[in-house]
Amino acid sequence: MIPFTPQADPRAIVQADNVRFIVFTSRLIRLEYSANGRFEDRPTQIVWYRQQPVPPFTIKRDDQTLQIITDDLHLRYDLTAGQFTSDSLTITLLENGVVWHYGADNPTNLLGTYRTLDDVSGNTPLEHGLIARDGWAVVDDSHSLAFDEQGWLTPRQPGTDLYFFGYGQDYAACLRDYTALTGSAPLLPRWALGNWWSRYWAYTQEELTQLMRDFRAKEVPLSVCIIDMDWHLTDVDYGDVEWSWHTSGWTGYTWNRTLIPDSSAFLQWLHEQGLKTALNLHPADGVWPHEAQYAAMARRTGIDPQTQTPIPFDIANPQFAQAYFEELHHPQEADGVDFWWMDWQQGTYSGIEGLDPLWWLNHLHFYNLMRDGVKRPFIFSRWGGLGNHRYPIGFSGDTHVDWDSLAFQPYFTATAANVNYGWWSHDIGGHMFGQEDGELYTRWVQFGVFSPIFRLHSTKNRFQERCPWGYDDTVFRITRDAMQLRHALIPYLYTLSWINATESVPPVRPMYHDYPHHDEAYVCPQQYAFGPDLIVAPFTSPADPDTGLSRQVIWLPPGDWYNFFTGEHVPGDRWQALYGKLDEIPVFAKAGAIVPLGPQVGWGGVENPAELHVHLFAGADGEFTLYEDDGETLAYQQGDFCLTTMRQQWQANQIAVEIDGGEDNGRCLPATRQYHLHCHGVAQQVEVEAWVNGRSHGVSTSYDEDTETLILTIVDVASEGTLKVVITAVGNTLQVHRDRLEETGIKMLWAFHLEPMTKAGIAERWADLCDDPTVLADFAIALTDSQKRALLEVTQQAGIHHITNMRHKDLLILWNNNDNPAFHYKLAKQRNSWNLRERFGSEQGVLPRSAALIPKHEWRATAVYAGLTTVTFENNR
Repeated sequence: MIPFTPQADPRAIVQADNVRFIVFTSRLIRLEYSANGRFEDRPTQIVWYRQQPVPPFTIKRDDQTLQIITDDLHLRYDLTAGQFTSDSLTITLLENGVVWHYGADNPTNLLGTYRTLDDVSGNTPLEHGLIARDGWAVVDDSHSLAFDEQGWLTPRQPGTDLYFFGYGQDYAACLRDYTALTGSAPLLPRWALGNWWSRYWAYTQEELTQLMRDFRAKEVPLSVCIIDMDWHLTDVDYGDVEWSWHTSGWTGYTWNRTLIPDSSAFLQWLHEQGLKTALNLHPADGVWPHEAQYAAMARRTGIDPQTQTPIPFDIANPQFAQAYFEELHHPQEADGVDFWWMDWQQGTYSGIEGLDPLWWLNHLHFYNLMRDGVKRPFIFSRWGGLGNHRYPIGFSGDTHVDWDSLAFQPYFTATAANVNYGWWSHDIGGHMFGQEDGELYTRWVQFGVFSPIFRLHSTKNRFQERCPWGYDDTVFRITRDAMQLRHALIPYLYTLSWINATESVPPVRPMYHDYPHHDEAYVCPQQYAFGPDLIVAPFTSPADPDTGLSRQVIWLPPGDWYNFFTGEHVPGDRWQALYGKLDEIPVFAKAGAIVPLGPQVGWGGVENPAELHVHLFAGADGEFTLYEDDGETLAYQQGDFCLTTMRQQWQANQIAVEIDGGEDNGRCLPATRQYHLHCHGVAQQVEVEAWVNGRSHGVSTSYDEDTETLILTIVDVASEGTLKVVITAVGNTLQVHRDRLEETGIKMLWAFHLEPMTKAGIAERWADLCDDPTVLADFAIALTDSQKRALLEVTQQAGIHHITNMRHKDLLILWNNNDNPAFHYKLAKQRNSWNLRERFGSEQGVLPRSAALIPKHEWRATAVYAGLTTVTFENNR
């Protein structure tokens, strides 16, 4: 049984006739109305833990009005109304003065997530989430079902049951309150954070074995090998049954011995390789007589096996559900199946009115997998609605293979954090249709590296390829490097899972989660926070044929930032255009950031590495606590884990790095470790001292001049010991960052489709161009518009960017970091109005330092870059 605590503390309850209010926190109040005065106190599908500490609050009551006042909210209810109406029930947010009226919609809601991206090309509308700019959200729990004493869902008390969240711009507090009430996200198995292989294909046992050997031989790390639906019989004679899902072969539980003659041996072999595995599952069609498990299932469900009567799928029936797990799944798990891919696509109806089978399958499969009290559970399934953060991992569905779908996924993934759904898994490379292309595949893989779960997948089409070596040598080299990086990121990602489980901070978040008071944070949907100190803005559009480069525009918050890969120092509090080659991924680390990585080449992902590469970024103090345990069991719930705290303390001419190994309660770490400290932005001429447990210790040093990174290697450090390193500048300063603008220009020119003499001429006058954009006029005859735009955006730090099909249909970003008066814009608008004065309009001027425009109806935006090139966007509806 789940340890529900559905009963609220009586001191938190305020009741008046047929209404009841429960104060859970200073920002969270339950609002109930029941015509018969009976209220629901059982746990529901969404809310499980109503027994919360009672916050301070004041009650004021007279014959007319009931008031409840917390530190953050002021509720007023008209006792004479007899029910909730927009006039009778209001709540005021004391922080910002916003007043909520019962029944009000929230146009500032920043959305949440969606059930599936099946058959989506580009974007799809998202459901409302918990985060809104005006600081409130309402969760309607009136229609969810309630759990009975046996843990089964039943109809609930009728009435209105709302949860009002009023948090202002403290979005982190909103998610903490939400998970305190609904339950936290679980800690994932460590291996789930490595690379997954999956493909809808009728592999033979020999073919799939060889494929896994190929991955290993080509040094492409894997942790999971999923076997799609052809693991079971699909070509079945259903007799005279008219075609339906029942005759399609999608549901099955009997191994296809033609393809997989020895499933037990194959599953054992996968485990010996360090791989975990899952089987694809479409359970909607029940169990038919051809299945090996039919007789046992028939007897368990009251059917005479001799009748050969198909057993309908009825997950809402406790008798069927118990047999479903014990007869169909437990034997497979005993044979080596580690988890199930719940590929439910067959509707929202079940034997219990109001129960979505997807929600119930997610819940039952998750808790059934932990039945022994040892195995750490998770599922792989579509989003089932609020509360499904308790059941990761999410399968986002069968997207189209196109650039629009890739461009939507960073926004889609990050926005799910608004309902604490932090572990979406996408079909990396896209699922079906579209146009296969090595560049698109590479960019999707790069996004996948910095997404919650990395899983290659496609549909059953011989011309849709997902192996990294399936394109050309360049694509293979770049995507192998990317997947090796993903493997190295496992220690960091595993800690993010721990943070999500304990602090309700999702691993991938929109920028406004961390920077709620900055308007820019709300209008940069193609970038996101990745952990505490990284920002990722993957390239999601093809390279321009004239520049040979992909383009992305990013907003960096105030402070100092570093390109994670090149070490380039970048000032924050500004927008900037990024141009990159195919092997580049825009990832930025905040000054003071600490990012621990494991080895890049490996297999599996359970073991805690004996060698760590710790990346430290100069210019500020920083701290990161690395979480480690056995990676697979529930022993961590009894304290069997280890926390290794990594700190850097920064001064003008000295940095002190300390790694405190903590206590290895679970005995899960190697006895000693080798540390490589990559100190980005640190001078080469330094003095270095190291101590382990207070004793002087040897350290070797090297320096990468290209990335301005000092690399220190310290071996034989006890995992539970304390390592301290002090780096002191020989000169006056320790932090370095050269001006790389000219280097950037040279790299761009190398990529341009442009004759060499023009490149040489621009390079020779690069310094002049940086000071005066009109210098480019001398070369205009040889340059295309996209080449001029790229050079001017990089040298002048000004431009315009059009983002489509995210929260807003159209979004225009304008920036002009140096307030250059030579950069202008004009926005012409046409509205749907018969009033001629209102129908047409425009705005124009010098490009502002930072602005976001959200044009509607018909519009055309034009930006003039110093009179040298013009950029135009329009949308005529």
